Amino acid sequence: MSDLDMVANLRHSNSGLSKGRRKSPSPMGTNEKGNLGMWIPENIRKKECIYFIESSQASDSGKVVCECGYPREQHLEDAIKASILLGKEWDPRNHVQEMPTDAFGEISFTGLGQKVGKYVRVSSDTPPRIIYHLMTQHWGLDPPNLLISVTGGAKNFNMKQRLKNIFRRGLVKVAQTTGAWIITGGSHTGVMKLVGEAVRDFSMNSSYKEGEIITIGIATWGTVYNRESLICPLGGFPAEYMLDEESQGSLSCLDSNHSHFILVDDGTHGRYGMEIPLRTRLEKFISEQTKVKGGVAIRIPIVCVVLEGGPGTLDTIYNAITHGTPCVIVEGSGRVADVIAQVAHLPVPEITISLIQKKVSILFRDTYEFFTEGKLVEWTKKIQDIVRSRQLLTVFREGKDGQQDVDVAILQALLKASRNHDHFGHESWDHQLKLAVAWNRVDIARSEIFTDDHEWKPADLHPVMAAALISNKPEFVKLFLEQGVRLKEFVTWDTLLYLYENLVPSSVFHIKLQKVLAEEKEHLACPRAPRVQLHHVSQVLRELLGDSTQMLYPKSKQPERHRLSIPVPHIKLNVQGVSLRSLYKRSAGPAIYTMDPVRDLLIWAVVQNRRELAEIIWTQSQDCIAAALASSKILKELSREEEDTDSKEEMLALAEWFELGAIGVFTECYRKDEEKAQKLLIRVSEAWGKTTCLQLSLEAKNMNFVSHGGIQTFLTKVWWGKLCVDNGLWRVILCMLFFPLLYTGLVGFREKRLQPMNCLTRFRAFFTAPVVIFHLNILSYFSFLLLYAYVLMIDFQETPSWRERIIYFWLFSLVCEETRQLFYDPDGCGLLKMASLYISDFWNKLDVCAILIFMAGLTCRLIPSTLYPGRIILSLAFIIFCLRLMHIFTVSKTLGPKIIIVKRMMKDVFFFLFLLAVWVVSFGVAKQAILIHNEERVDWIFRGVVYHSYLTIFGQIPSYIDGVNFNINQCSPNGTDPYKPKCPESSEENMEPIFPQWLTVLLLCMYLLSTNILLLNLLIAMFNYTFQQVQAHTDQIWKFQRHDLIEEYHGRPPAPPPFILLNHLQLFIRRVVLRKPATRPKQLKEKLEKNEEAALLSWEMYLKENYLQSQQCREKQNTEQRVQDIALRVDTLAELLELDRVKRTSMVEQRLLCLEEQMLQSAKALNWIVQALYRNGYGLEEDAPPMIPSKMPEVKDYDSEEKPQEMKSMYHVNARNFLYPSSYTIRFPVPDEKVPWEVEFQIYQPPFFTADRKDKAACDPLGHSVESLLKISFNTMDGLVNRQSFHGTYDIQEGLPLNPMGRTGLRGRGSLRYFGPNHAMHPVVTRWRRNTDGLIYRKNLKKMLEVLVVLFPLSDHWALPGGSLEPGESLPLKLKHVLRREFWTQFQNLLNQGTEIYKGYVDDPRNTDNAWIETIAVNVHFEDKNDIEMKRMNSFLQGLDPEVCIRWQVVDKRIPLYTNHKELLQKASALLGAYY
Repeated sequence: MSDLDMVANLRHSNSGLSKGRRKSPSPMGTNEKGNLGMWIPENIRKKECIYFIESSQASDSGKVVCECGYPREQHLEDAIKASILLGKEWDPRNHVQEMPTDAFGEISFTGLGQKVGKYVRVSSDTPPRIIYHLMTQHWGLDPPNLLISVTGGAKNFNMKQRLKNIFRRGLVKVAQTTGAWIITGGSHTGVMKLVGEAVRDFSMNSSYKEGEIITIGIATWGTVYNRESLICPLGGFPAEYMLDEESQGSLSCLDSNHSHFILVDDGTHGRYGMEIPLRTRLEKFISEQTKVKGGVAIRIPIVCVVLEGGPGTLDTIYNAITHGTPCVIVEGSGRVADVIAQVAHLPVPEITISLIQKKVSILFRDTYEFFTEGKLVEWTKKIQDIVRSRQLLTVFREGKDGQQDVDVAILQALLKASRNHDHFGHESWDHQLKLAVAWNRVDIARSEIFTDDHEWKPADLHPVMAAALISNKPEFVKLFLEQGVRLKEFVTWDTLLYLYENLVPSSVFHIKLQKVLAEEKEHLACPRAPRVQLHHVSQVLRELLGDSTQMLYPKSKQPERHRLSIPVPHIKLNVQGVSLRSLYKRSAGPAIYTMDPVRDLLIWAVVQNRRELAEIIWTQSQDCIAAALASSKILKELSREEEDTDSKEEMLALAEWFELGAIGVFTECYRKDEEKAQKLLIRVSEAWGKTTCLQLSLEAKNMNFVSHGGIQTFLTKVWWGKLCVDNGLWRVILCMLFFPLLYTGLVGFREKRLQPMNCLTRFRAFFTAPVVIFHLNILSYFSFLLLYAYVLMIDFQETPSWRERIIYFWLFSLVCEETRQLFYDPDGCGLLKMASLYISDFWNKLDVCAILIFMAGLTCRLIPSTLYPGRIILSLAFIIFCLRLMHIFTVSKTLGPKIIIVKRMMKDVFFFLFLLAVWVVSFGVAKQAILIHNEERVDWIFRGVVYHSYLTIFGQIPSYIDGVNFNINQCSPNGTDPYKPKCPESSEENMEPIFPQWLTVLLLCMYLLSTNILLLNLLIAMFNYTFQQVQAHTDQIWKFQRHDLIEEYHGRPPAPPPFILLNHLQLFIRRVVLRKPATRPKQLKEKLEKNEEAALLSWEMYLKENYLQSQQCREKQNTEQRVQDIALRVDTLAELLELDRVKRTSMVEQRLLCLEEQMLQSAKALNWIVQALYRNGYGLEEDAPPMIPSKMPEVKDYDSEEKPQEMKSMYHVNARNFLYPSSYTIRFPVPDEKVPWEVEFQIYQPPFFTADRKDKAACDPLGHSVESLLKISFNTMDGLVNRQSFHGTYDIQEGLPLNPMGRTGLRGRGSLRYFGPNHAMHPVVTRWRRNTDGLIYRKNLKKMLEVLVVLFPLSDHWALPGGSLEPGESLPLKLKHVLRREFWTQFQNLLNQGTEIYKGYVDDPRNTDNAWIETIAVNVHFEDKNDIEMKRMNSFLQGLDPEVCIRWQVVDKRIPLYTNHKELLQKASALLGAYY
C-alpha cells in the first residue's frame, strides 16, 4: 500500500475546507475548529518524559532538571513516583512516551497585526503522510509546485545588504511565480529570520489577488521560547504568542512572518536539531508526491538553498546531494556556503585537506580551534563528494554568468539537475519542459530548454501545448508556435472535446453549455447528464452568433466516439523507460481533424474571455476578418449575460480589439485591390456557418467596421445596381417619370453591354436598381397618403367610392408585401426565427400596427351603425402611416441621423414621464381634494387631476384655483351639469370661495417650480446629452443603418404598390407551384469556387501579416513604448557595466596574485643561492635573512567563463561512500589524497563490517581472526574459488588482503561473498538501431546502437545482463535468470566469439579494504538485423523470473544504468565506432 493510499485509512473528518489555495490566512469557522479539534488529537501525538532522572547539569535558572531537560514540576506525578524504571539510565526509547498532542490551532503574534498562522505540536516519530494530510486537507494548502528548503546559519550573521536584498527578492519571486512552499527552521533568527523578512516585505507590497506565500517553519518544540502559551488541549483559535527576544536566553522565538509551524517534540528541552530527521522525511515524502497543474502531472521538485551555516549545514548539503536534491549555494553569505562556493570551480583532486584547512581558518576564525584533524578530513571528503556532483550544485554569485536574481539560479539548478539525470529518450527534456510550464517561467524555457542541445519535434510539444492552453499560459503557447507546433495538426476532434470538458466553470459559456446538457437530459429522460459533445457546443455558438449562421459542428449520426485514453500529459515524471509521446494516446484509428482547427481553438479561447490566447491564435487564422467579426459577436453576446463588471468590460474591450483587427486587415486588402476586398465581404464562409463577413458585422453591430469607406463604397454600388454611381439623382427621377429618356444617354451604366441604345435590357437594368425601386416606392407611398387624406376629408361616403376602393386594394398590396418579407427565408432559419427578426424591426412594428388599426377601422366603417367610429379609427391609422414616412428619410445623410436622435429622445421622454407623473398626480389629487368636495363624475375627476395639472405646466392655470378670478357661472354648484366642472368649496350665502387660497397658490407655485424649471430642464438636459452622443457618431450610425434600407430594397420586387401584386403573383407561382427555394441576391452573398476561395484567403492572410507588422512598428514608435525600451536598455547597460567592473577588479587581483607568486619564486631562488653559498663556506647561516611564509589569500578567477574540466578520478569513488549499502555502517572518511596505501594516514581507523549472508557455507568466515583466515589461499586458485586479481599480486596485511585501488574507509568483506577479489562477468549485447525500412539510424554522422538491458525486482536502475560468477561457473547467475536453460550453451559460444572490452577492478559501493569486485566485460554484437542467433536469443529471453524486465534500449550517455555499466557501454560504443 502506498503512502497516499494509507492516508485514506486515517480517521476521516468533515472539515469541508475548500481545497483551493488559500489566498490569505483566514480564521476558521466553528465547524472547522471542532472537526480539527477532534481529528488532530486522534492522529497526532506529542512526547513526554515518563520518568524523572535527575541530571548532573542544572538549568539556566539553577533548577534541578531531568535528563530530558525539563524541571521536576513539568513532569507528571507518575513520572516522579514510578519505580519500574528505577536505577536505569535515562533512555529516550524507554523513558519517553507518546500521547495525544495538546498544542494546535491558530497562532497570533501579540502586537504584530492581525495575521493568523497555523501550528501543531507533533511527535518526532510522526509519519510524514499524516502531517502532509493535515497541511493539505485540514489547513487547506494546495500541494506545492516546488519545495524550497532553506538552510544555513541558525544564528544572526552579517551579509552584504545588496546580496541580502537580491536573495530576499529572488526567493519571494520564485515562490510566488511557481506556487512553492518554503520550509525553514521557523525561528526568529539567522536565515529563518531573513526568509521571514522577505515574506513580510512581499506581503506589505502585494495585493490580495497575488496570494500568500506559504512559509512553513519546522522547529524543535523543546527549543521554542514561551511555548506554554501554545498549549491548549482543545486547540487555540487563536493562541496568543509573545515574541520576546530579550528574555529568550538559549531558546528561540518563533518567527512571526511564517504562515505555518510544525513543532517537533522528542520529549527533551533545549536540544537543537531534533527536528532535522522528521524534516528530512517530510521533505522526501512531499517530493515523492505528484502534483497536477494545468494538465501537467509532475513529481513535486525540491531544491535546497544554503546561506552561511556551520557543521550541521554541511551535513544537510551532503545528505541533499546524496539523495539527488539540487542545492543552490549563495556565495558571500559566509562560512560553509563560502567554503563550498570557493572550491566548487576546482577539479576534485585539487580540493585537498590543506586547502580546506586554509579556507576554514579564514571563514571560521572564531571556532577554528575546535576543528580537529579528523573533522577536517571528514569535511574534505564531504566537500569533495559535493563538488563531484556538479550537476546538483549551483553556486549563486552576484553578477556572475548572467545570474542577477536568486530565482533564476534556483530554477536553473532544478533544470540542470533534471538535464543531467539519467533517462530514456526524451524523458529529461520532457521533464524540464513540464517543470517550466508548471512554474509558468517561459524565460527559463527559452534560455535553458529550447536550445541547440536538443531538437524538438512538433508532435512532442502537443501534450504541453494542451496543458498551456488549459492553464491559460499564452506565453508558452506563443513559444510552442514559434517552435513549430502547427495548430492544424494539434487540434483534433478528441483534443477539442477535452478542451471543452475543461472550460472554466465560472464562465458564462460553461453555464450555457450545462443548460443545454440539462435540457437534453430532460428530453431523453436520462438518469444523468450526457457528456459534452461538439454539437452541444454548436448549439450554444449558434445562439451567440445568430441564426443566420448554420451549425458549426453538426450532430454526427455515428455513436459517440471513443475518447482520449490520456488526453493531456497527466504523467508522472519519475516513470522511466516510457516517453511522453507514447502516453499521449489517441483513440483507435487515425486522428480526425475538424474543418478549421484554428477557428475551433480561437472560439475556445474567446468564449472563456482569454484575451492573450485569443490574440495569439487569431494571428494564426486564415479567414481572419470573419474570425475577428465572429469573435466580436460572441463576446458582445456573452457580455450581456456576464454579471461581473470587470469581466464584462474585458469582454467588450476584447470585442473592440477584434473589430479593430478586422478593420485593419480589410483596410490593407482594400488598398491593395478593391474588388477582392469586396469579395471578402460577401464570400460565403463555410468555416463560420455559411455566413458572410458583412452579415457577421451587422449581427455584431460593429458600426466602425460597417462605416469603413470600402464597405460604404460597396453598399453604394449595390444601391445603384447596374447604374453608374455618379449619375445625378435628378436624372434618375426624370428617367423614372419619362422612361424613353433612358435611351438618350441621360444616365450611365457600369456594364459595357448595356451601353448600346437599342438594348432591351437597359430598361430592366434601370428599373431593378434599388435606388429606382426606392424612389418609385416613395412616389407610390406619397400617392397612397394623398389619396387616403382625400378620402378621409372629402370623399368619405356611406358606400365606399371607387377612390376608397383603390385605397383598400392598395393596402392589400402593402399587406402582401409585408407577408412576403415575413416568409422570405433564403438562409433557412425557419418561420419562428423569421417572425422574431421581422417583429424586432421598429418600422415593421409600425407597419403592422398601422395595418391592424386600418383593418379595425375598415371593419367599423363597413357597418352602418359604426360608420363614424370607423372614420375616427381610419384617421388614427393615417397618423401612423404618415409616421412611416420617417423610414424613407433614413437614406438621407442629413435627415437619417436626426430620425435616430428622435427615436432616442422618445426613449428619454418615456422614462421622463415616470418622474412627471409623480408630480402631476400628487399635485392634481391634492388640488382636487382641497377645491372639490365629493366629485363623483370620473371624467371630470380625470380632468381635474391629470388634464388640468398637465395644462398648468404650459401656462393654462385654472381660474378657480384663486378666489380673485372665481366666477360662479363657469361651474356647476352640485355637479349636475355634464359640461361644467363642480364648483369649489364656497359659502352658501354669497357663494364666495371658502377654500384656503394661500395653500392652493403655494402648492401651485411649488408645482410650477418643480415641473417648469426642474423637470423640464432635466428633460432638455437629457435631450442635449442624447443629441451630443448621437451627433458625435452621426456618420457611423447613419452608415450602419443605411445598410438595412439598401438590403430591403435590393431584395424587394421592382414594381411599387399596388402594381407589386404582379411580382407577388410571380413569386407565388415560383415558390408554391414550382417549389423553387428562395435565393439571396448574388451581390450580398456569393459562394466562390474552391480554387478561387483558397487564393482569396491566401491573399487575405498575406495582407494580415502586413497589418500585424505595421502594428508592431506603430507600437515601437509609440512614445510610451520607446520610454520602456530605453529604460530596459539602460538597465541592461548598467548590469553590463557592473559586471565589467567586477571583471576588471578580478583582473587586478589576478595580476597582483601573479606578482606575489613571482616575488615568492624570486625569494625562494635567492634563498637557494644563499643556502648554496653557505654550504660552500661563504658566510654563516645566522647571517642569512629568514624566509617569510606567504599568506596571500586565494582568489578565484571570476573572469573565466569556462567550467572546470572534471578529470576522471584516479581512485575509486563509489567504494568510499559514507553509508555502506543495506546497512547502517558509516565508513571512515577518506579524501582522494589519502586513498593510496603508500600515502601515510595516521588517524585512519576504519570500522570492521561483515554482513551476515544466507549462503554462509559458500562464503568466507565472518570474523577477522588469524585462525579463521589461515585456511584461505590468496593470490591463487583456492579450490573452485578464484582469488587471483586481474591487477596482479595484492598485499596481505594482518591476514587480510588489501584493496589494490587503495583505502575505502571500511574493513572486512562487507556484503560480498569472499575476501579479496570477487569475480563477475558482464556481457554487453548490442545491435544497430534501425528504422521501419531496415536502415540504420545515425546521429552526428555516427551509427546508433541498441543494448540489451535488464531491470531486476527491487531495483531502481537498469543493468547489463550480468553479475557475480559462481565458483566453477562461466555464466553469471543473474544472466541465467534472464535466459532459458536451453540457450545457455549457445550464449556461451557467443561470449567466446565476442570481444573483450574490459577486465579489471569495478568501483562498486560494496567494496571494502579487504574485498572488492573485478569483472570481465565482453561485447556480443549482432551486425545483421536478420541474424539467426539474435532471433534465437530474443525467443529465449525472460527465463526463470517473470518479474525481470528485459528490453532493447537505444544507447545514449543519459541511459539510466549503473555508473560502472555505463562505462562498459561507452567502451563498447567506442569499439564499434558508434554514437554515445
